[in-house]
Amino acid sequence: MTAQQRFAANAAHELRTSLAVQRAAAEIGLADADPQHVAWIRAELIKAADTSGRLIESLLLLASTDQGIQRREHVETDETVAVVTPGLSDEAHEKAITVTTTVEPLTVPGDPVLHAHLVRNLVANAVAYNHQGGRIRVDLTGRVLRVSNTGPEIPADTVPRLFEPFRRLNERAHTAGEGAGLGLSIVASIARAHGAEATADANPGGGLSVRIRFP
Repeated sequence: MTAQQRFAANAAHELRTSLAVQRAAAEIGLADADPQHVAWIRAELIKAADTSGRLIESLLLLASTDQGIQRREHVETDETVAVVTPGLSDEAHEKAITVTTTVEPLTVPGDPVLHAHLVRNLVANAVAYNHQGGRIRVDLTGRVLRVSNTGPEIPADTVPRLFEPFRRLNERAHTAGEGAGLGLSIVASIARAHGAEATADANPGGGLSVRIRFP
């Protein structure tokens, strides 16, 4: 019950913050009819709306995976990794991040859409919490998917809590592109729905390694 109350409070806070940003942008930007102010308000409102949309989609996805999988089919996880990972190349390129992929064939029963979300969230998290010129390794060997990245040093005792909703290594700064802290909690929820186990370890020198072990 305490965890549910904390989750609801955090979700409400994130949504209220986004609405407050939109309201402030509208009040300030529309007070002056100068074209530059109008252009600024338009950009700010679109950015805030996108943030709200991503948060709502993440909350809905998290809720749906906690209910389990309604339909299962054979999912070629190696093909999912091969298709999804290059889709984040633009974000990686902006930070000059090198992505290395090693994939072995693996077919598991599950939901292909949720599998794609799992891989996308893992790689997107590895990009977002990486440093300029960093590295990412995506390995699918045996029945284990492992995504490892360089980045800031992570205290070992904080790693398990990163799978909790709205948990971040650092306090939210509300900067552009900053997530809500739901990426790894969605990964863990999708893994559980497939009978898989999600674990993580802090890398020596910085960064994180996340493993999904399929049954």
